[in-house]
Parts: sequence; structure tokens; C-alpha cells
Amino acid sequence: MTRTTDAVALNDWYAVATAAELGATPQCTQLLGEEITLQREAGIATPRDSTGAALPAREAYGLLFTTLGQPRRDIVHIAEAAETDRRVVPCGWTTIHASGLRIVENFLDMAHFPYVHHGILGAEPHTEVMHYPSGIDREADEVWATGCRFWQPRAAATDTTGTMMEIDYRVPSPFVVMLYRFAPSQPHRRDCIALFIQPMQAALCRALPIMWLVDEISTHSAMLHFEQTIFLQDRIIVENQRPLTLPLEPRAEIPTRADASSVVYRRWLKEKGLRFGTTEGGA
Repeated sequence: MTRTTDAVALNDWYAVATAAELGATPQCTQLLGEEITLQREAGIATPRDSTGAALPAREAYGLLFTTLGQPRRDIVHIAEAAETDRRVVPCGWTTIHASGLRIVENFLDMAHFPYVHHGILGAEPHTEVMHYPSGIDREADEVWATGCRFWQPRAAATDTTGTMMEIDYRVPSPFVVMLYRFAPSQPHRRDCIALFIQPMQAALCRALPIMWLVDEISTHSAMLHFEQTIFLQDRIIVENQRPLTLPLEPRAEIPTRADASSVVYRRWLKEKGLRFGTTEGGA
């Protein structure tokens, strides 16, 4: 596969590696159909494209970001990452045979909680997705869904009794999705979870969740296991969807009320003219 010609996809920043894992030995990977290599040269993280030309590089949140184009804005700003009392939990890279856009959409979907994440994020008979506002923040150019409420048996590793959780979802760029939820131990603050996606091919990607949590109780391994369990359950669902790429035409898949944020997300991608990872862009 060759590098995409989709300017919208090219002109964005992507997390492509955990910065601390980069050394002098080149690591080979893909980004948007392009073979790239990653390594530290004289202590500096240096991504290169298939011709050997150096690519732009930024390090943030413990990750290396790069781009194949010329982004007109910076990488996503996560204010919670600067709060030093938070527990930072990177959950490891997972390769998924599906479009990264499908993964973002699945992240936004609460309707599957009782069935895919039974006993953790949902349980029968609490299956109703209550109405919530969702829209595009035009000034920030982001998708938001706010005040999403859903009954969860274990919203976090510390939970044991279940609660009606309130969640805000944020999509700051097509291949990054986040959620904010009230921290069980400090309800006046919110936990923050971000999912960074590296689109390797139209229907192949890697994804890394990172959590910034207000949690003075759980062990690191307990928090890591909690999130990895959820994400691997989602992986099975996403890899079995057809098509593997994301349709953007409204009539391609029938939406329900529970898909409000998905409808807005697809409209946002279509407005941008993004084709990579969609049925319109091919696989």
C-alpha cells in the first residue's frame, strides 16, 4: 500500500510510539499507508519516511507524535496531564484490524455497554441510553457529547456497588477520542481517559489508551487490568463489524437515538472531507 493522498488525513498529528521505548535501533511501522522508521538519533526521537527524510516530531504525554503533512494546529491539549497528583496509566498498544474511525465510534457508543462489558460498564436491565446533547464545537473544531448518563456496575477499578455515571465525550481530532467521568473517590474532580490511534492502513491501526486518574487506592496493575479488559472486549466487536472502514453516507447504516454522537462524528468527518479509513476512501 502507498501513502494516502488524503490531505485531511496527512495534515494531522498522530501518536506512533511510546517515547521511552525508542532507542538507537530503528523501529519499522506504518502511518497512512507509508512505511516509516522510528529511532533516537543523538538522543532525539527521529521519525523518517520511506525515502529516509526526517519527519516532524513532537513528544507529549509520554508519546512520540509525527505527521506526513503540515498540520495547521497543534497536538491535542489535555489539561489533566499537567496535574501532578493524578495516576498516569498507559495501557499498551493494541493492533486492530479495522479502521481507526470505527474504533472512535465504538468508544462513543454507550448502547453496547450492558452486552459487551456486562458487569463492568453495564448490566441488564439497565440498557436505556438517555438523551444527551451532542454537537460540533466550531471554535475548537471538536465533537462533544455532554451529560451522558448510564448505569455502570463498575465505572472504575475502585467501584464495587455501581452508580449512575455521568460522562462527557470529546473528539479533538478524527483519530483521537476522550472521555471525562467523575472520579469515584473525589466526585468534584473528573478522571480523564484518552485513546490515541495510529492509522496504519485504511482498515488496520494501532491504539493506545492512557488514563489520568484521581485514585489513591487502586494498584497500578488493577487499573491497567481494568482498562485492558474493556478495550480487548471492544476489539472483538470492532474487528467483526462490516465493512471494516466507516461509512459516512447517512443511509449506509441506520442510526438510533443511542447513536447521536456517532451521527455528529460522521457528519464532522464528512464536512472535513476525510476519506482515509472510510468506505468512500477505500480499504
